[in-house]
Amino acid sequence: MNLPKRVRRSRHGVAAAEFAVCLPVIVLLVLGMIETCSMVFLKQSLSVAAYEGAHMAVKPGATADDVRATCNSILLDRRVNAATVQVTPSDIVSTPEGEYMEIRVTAPSDRNGMLPLRFFRGNNIDAAAIVMKEI
Repeated sequence: MNLPKRVRRSRHGVAAAEFAVCLPVIVLLVLGMIETCSMVFLKQSLSVAAYEGAHMAVKPGATADDVRATCNSILLDRRVNAATVQVTPSDIVSTPEGEYMEIRVTAPSDRNGMLPLRFFRGNNIDAAAIVMKEI
């Protein structure tokens, strides 16, 4: 296509204007995706910790402290900050066979995001695993 030189030059300004309008939207989308992926990783980390804590809870002679130590070890490896581990019932040694035990792991999103601006500000993310005591 043979456009006059004057028309070709004027198109450079249109591209710059489009870029200036679109760039903030694209940056916001990228930052939102990064933060969302960070929260998905946090949720997965809490799920893994709860599952491994439940796995520890069904071992003969395991205590709630053993379960918390297992969960906290995984959370430390995955760099999860300010997480809490709740074991119900708290005395799993004397829990009768056939009763359910719940291991719930919770962490604040504020302390575990990758970016200084938080799209998930003020939320607590949690995961739980429920197992039956068999032995």
